Amino acid sequence: MDTKKNNPEKNGKKRNLFGSVFPQEYNFEAMLVEQAEITLSGMEIFIEWIHEDSLVSPSVLISTGKEVDLVRYRLEDKLMEAFSTPFNRQDIYTLSRNIDYILNYAVDTAREMHAFDVSPDDPIREMSENLLYGTRQVVEGTRSLGTDKEKVEECIRKGRTYVHTIEDCYIACMADLFRTDDAMNAMKKREIYHHLRDGGKALRMTLYIMHKAVVGLA
Repeated sequence: MDTKKNNPEKNGKKRNLFGSVFPQEYNFEAMLVEQAEITLSGMEIFIEWIHEDSLVSPSVLISTGKEVDLVRYRLEDKLMEAFSTPFNRQDIYTLSRNIDYILNYAVDTAREMHAFDVSPDDPIREMSENLLYGTRQVVEGTRSLGTDKEKVEECIRKGRTYVHTIEDCYIACMADLFRTDDAMNAMKKREIYHHLRDGGKALRMTLYIMHKAVVGLA
């Protein structure tokens, strides 16, 4: 074994030396936490919205989605300017982008439910709630990036269970939908179900990038 290449203490000193010569101008971990927290707030608004007796226009949710976009844009601008980053630059960008996708799909779901006059059913509620639970794990995980590897890994494991639940629910509800005789209702609900599944895919990618980042920081 090449001890020169695999000496953690020596590698750590090199990273510290690099950091002292090329200090980070921006706190990207804090920016990711801010984005994740606002995304979680948006998901909580979404869940409240689908539990209302009558589905009014989701204007508050849409506004929150725009707020998250602004946070992401600021992060991207700083990422272009920064000489050094706490972990892989592309991973920071991809993580931020997929956190944004989670809420984007929730917003699209709400807008189309309102426009198509689709009432929430059990599959919609189940997939939405699991997307919320998964987003909570993203928030906890981003808060611990770079400080608590075990905590991040725990959040990733929990988050993946919600991803699997969303996928299982999607397959089951689509199978039921294909057995109905109401083609128009099936078309409408297929759109809604698909958006929530895409939200689950965005959650899966977010957790993957978090895992990739924490492995790189180990």
